[in-house]
Order: sequence, then structure tokens, then C-alpha cells
Amino acid sequence: MKGMIDLKILQYYKPTNLEDAYQELLKDDNNLIIGGGAWLRLTNKVINKAIDLELLSNNKIMTTNTDYEIGNLVTLKEVEDHEGLKRLMSGILPKAISKIMGESIRNIATLSGSIMGKYSFSDVITPLLVMNTRLVFYKQGEVSLEDFLHTKKSPKDILLKILIKKEVGTGYFHKVQKTSLDFAVINLAITKGSKIDIAIGARPSIALKPVKAIEYINKAEKIDELIIDETVIHVLNEIKLGSNNRASDEYRKELVKVYLKRGLNEVMTDEN
Repeated sequence: MKGMIDLKILQYYKPTNLEDAYQELLKDDNNLIIGGGAWLRLTNKVINKAIDLELLSNNKIMTTNTDYEIGNLVTLKEVEDHEGLKRLMSGILPKAISKIMGESIRNIATLSGSIMGKYSFSDVITPLLVMNTRLVFYKQGEVSLEDFLHTKKSPKDILLKILIKKEVGTGYFHKVQKTSLDFAVINLAITKGSKIDIAIGARPSIALKPVKAIEYINKAEKIDELIIDETVIHVLNEIKLGSNNRASDEYRKELVKVYLKRGLNEVMTDEN
């Protein structure tokens, strides 16, 4: 029937070591590593073999001198409740997660699955983009989140953990949605640590950083209302906004104008 979601999994496999999992992944283009599976069920896919890493996965959040290390089986709810992450950049990552669906979904969905899916509606990719986030893969090693998102096709690899740099600074996240259980009409995140960083998500495409606008605001000797207004214009000229069944591109532009300006003012005020 038109409009129905039809996810099919033909085989299910539980490897006992990472190399076994990796080799199974390579055997067929339609073999797939599964995380929590909360978002996978929203896709129309035929998966030849679902590879479950339950026996191999890391469900811990570790703290080092420089980073938070989030294992590949850590749920969104566990990230949301983590005290250290609540203090990092004004807690924008836990705040963003708290806006996602209901608690039952957040107890199932994993942070790694939310990243690997490259979902355009994602509320977690947007704040992660402005938090110096790196991904550690089994074969590729460490890759920045931004570089990973720029690849058209996700690599045939296994995400082991997510690294988020510890940095002193302030942050802002805002999501516009029609109801508390709906996907975002638009979302945006801003941080101010050693520099100002901006990301716009649910455009309705996947989140992006307006690189030229970020360069512009960071070159300013003094960030005042004029610089903030000009930055908003640069962002709207640089980031492509589209229309879908949730909102028109014009409506999204108006939302970005309002909340980007509000967010930039907020991170500058909090710093002072």
C-alpha cells in the first residue's frame, strides 16, 4: 500500500568478535550493523543480514582528561542523564535529546545509531556538530563527525565510540516542532568556546555548518548587534532550506532568523 513503511530483515547474526562482525558486514551490500533500531523501523529497507553487536558493544560513558567517550551501545537516555554532559556547553546535547519523542524511544535509540543513520530529522547531530565530535571506527580509526557526514555513502565499518572534546564554553540549542512527539521543523545549535560554531538541522536535509558565516563572525573584533544581524544574513545565503510536509522554505527562513539571532545573543550574554 502506498505510504506504508516496509522494513524486511532476512537474516539475523550475532558475531562473537569484531573481525567476525566486520567480515560479515563486507559480504553483502545489504548487510547492516544494527544499533537500538528505533529509527531503522521508519525506513523502507530490505536487510539481507542484521548484525547485532550486543555481545561486543560498549554501553559505557567514560571520562578522560580531554574527552567524553561514549560507547556504541549507549542509549540516548543515558546521554541525557549524564551529569558531565549536562555541564558541557550549557548541556545542549542532553537538552536536545530531551526533546526527542518519548522516554521509551530514548531508552531504545542509541547515540551511535542516530549518527550512523545520517537522519535528516536528527536532533542529536546538530549539537554534536558544534561540540568537536569525533567518531572512532574499527578499521578507519578516528574521523571527525563533519567529515563523516560529508561522505555520500556511509563506510562499511563499525563505529566503536564517539569522542566529544571537553571544552569550556556556552551553548544554545533550539528545536521547533508542531507537537512534543513530532520531528523537527528546524533545529539549530550554537557554541562559544575558543570560537563560535553554528549548525542548522532538519532543513529538512541533514544538519550542516555554515562555514563562511562562521568565519565571518569569528573574524569580527567585536560582536555587536550589527555583526549578529550580518551573520544571520550570511547563514541564510549559505545554507539551503527546503520545503516538505512539515514546513515551507520561507517559514524555515523566518524561524532561522529569529532563533539564530536569539541564540547568538544568548551565548554572548552567558559568556559575559
